[in-house]
Amino acid sequence: MKAIWNNTILAESDATVVIENNHYFPHSSLFKDYFKKSETQSTCPWKGVASYYTIEVDGKQNKDAAWFYPEVSENAITIKNHVAFWKGIDIQP
Repeated sequence: MKAIWNNTILAESDATVVIENNHYFPHSSLFKDYFKKSETQSTCPWKGVASYYTIEVDGKQNKDAAWFYPEVSENAITIKNHVAFWKGIDIQP
């Protein structure tokens, strides 16, 4: 699977985990130069507190377009050290 934005591959993996129709990519599959830690957080009742990345490619930013759970709950242990995308990030096989 590939996560693509602004004609650029952000992450690529054959080992994504699908939860609630979102592909979670292993942190190791990210092209980290495009990711900037955000201060934004949100809470999921069963996964825990999510943190976000802003994506930056060729001077364009997509604020909080990727999220992950630094401390994942026991219910969602399969997405520990994984990142998911939204806000126009295209997920392709």
